[in-house]
Amino acid sequence: MKHLEFHAVLLLSIFVGIGLAYPTEDQLKDRITKLPGQPENVFLSQYSGYVTVNEEAGRALFYWLVETEEANTSKPLVLWLNGGPGCSSIAYGAAEEIGPFRINPDGKSLYSNPYAWNKLANILFLDSPAGVGFSYSNTTSDLYTAGDQKTAEDAYTFLVNWLERFPQYKHRDFYIAGESYAGHYVPQLSQVIYRKNKGIENPDINFKGFMVGNAVIDDYYDYIGTFEYWWVNGLISDDTYKRLRIACEFDSSLHRPQNCGIAFAIASIEQGNIDPYSIYTPVCNATAATLKPHLRGPLGRLYGAFDPCTSTYSEVYFNRPDVQKALHANVTGIPYSWTACNYIVVRNWGDSPLSMLPIYQEILDAGLRIWVYSGNTDSVVPVTASRYSIASLNLPTIINWYPWNDNGEVGGWSQVYEGLTFVAVRGAGHEVPLHRPRQAFTLFKSFLENKNLPFSTLTTQSLNHKRSVRPKRKITMPSSMHHFPS
Repeated sequence: MKHLEFHAVLLLSIFVGIGLAYPTEDQLKDRITKLPGQPENVFLSQYSGYVTVNEEAGRALFYWLVETEEANTSKPLVLWLNGGPGCSSIAYGAAEEIGPFRINPDGKSLYSNPYAWNKLANILFLDSPAGVGFSYSNTTSDLYTAGDQKTAEDAYTFLVNWLERFPQYKHRDFYIAGESYAGHYVPQLSQVIYRKNKGIENPDINFKGFMVGNAVIDDYYDYIGTFEYWWVNGLISDDTYKRLRIACEFDSSLHRPQNCGIAFAIASIEQGNIDPYSIYTPVCNATAATLKPHLRGPLGRLYGAFDPCTSTYSEVYFNRPDVQKALHANVTGIPYSWTACNYIVVRNWGDSPLSMLPIYQEILDAGLRIWVYSGNTDSVVPVTASRYSIASLNLPTIINWYPWNDNGEVGGWSQVYEGLTFVAVRGAGHEVPLHRPRQAFTLFKSFLENKNLPFSTLTTQSLNHKRSVRPKRKITMPSSMHHFPS
């Protein structure tokens, strides 16, 4: 009997050692048994709840962890962040992009996402900063004092405290991904982690790199690239293009000079009733207000698989008491409705550095991985803006611009630099996984495997992996700026 007991203890210690122990008591409190409307015969390991990041202020951030479908302790952990600033990663990333389920138009039932990213990694969604989505603060002033620095600090504190609750993810390969204004959140948090990890041989947060999509990177190049995109795609007149270039001092996109604001208003009128986040797809005609303020009026549907009203379904679903109970959310019983974006937060946003490029350089110098991707039908943070920002880094080119393959068709284009890979996704808007889920899945898989996106034999032969090195030049940037709202 003692012999059997010894083997039982040994076996248990092995499971614990490789991270396969049963969930702890704290984890069990956060376990999602089943979501209302979840498809039958779908079994996932999911957890959600709150992690306190500031006891004194009563700030707590809401998370949703979706583990890989297979029991594999080597799969990495990926933190997903949406931007805004002030928009929920649950509403966008989890519910309409890369999560395991999408919400049906009735706002009651769910259907499975065949290209969910948890098929490849453990995905951790975070509502950040406090006041966004289900995250909250007991200090009202926190909603009016949010900014880049506090957001990065709170996100780091969240990770440290979350890993105490989920210690099996300590030392696991860790990546950060996100889109839009998370083009600030992601590199800033990456920088905090990288600097905190310095000198630690085996850090709890085993940071390996980051990936951002249609990301706010550098305000100067974002302005230049956006105006150019509008003009080249025929969205504005020649006169308005010139007016924008003259009137906008590239000083602040949140607090524009008066003449710049007038130029933007003229541009908006000229663009008409289109979805600026996806210029060739229809807008949502739902009577409920959409969360993207420029969505108005009908357009013919070009891509049958795309539903422009997905964010309105989230508004219905996540306001249901049974859904909030299943997610262990809204534990404080807030007296107002859940919304995908908190406009108090965005209107009062504080610090927002001009450029993320110095952080990019710091991360690249550390030998960490960076991928930047861009849907080429987004006019809010367009592909041209990303290309200008990346070009300013003057990185040596490893593989020149080439079309990458998606099921025998061109999925987009890519260029591989030393330490950084840029990917354009054909036909995708601001939220690439929403518009092109299969291509986004391929992109994510390639990022995790650190492999170039697939290209044809003909393309391979013609490119021949030629190397060309750009001459170094100094990056010149103006003094201060904010971001494009998204």
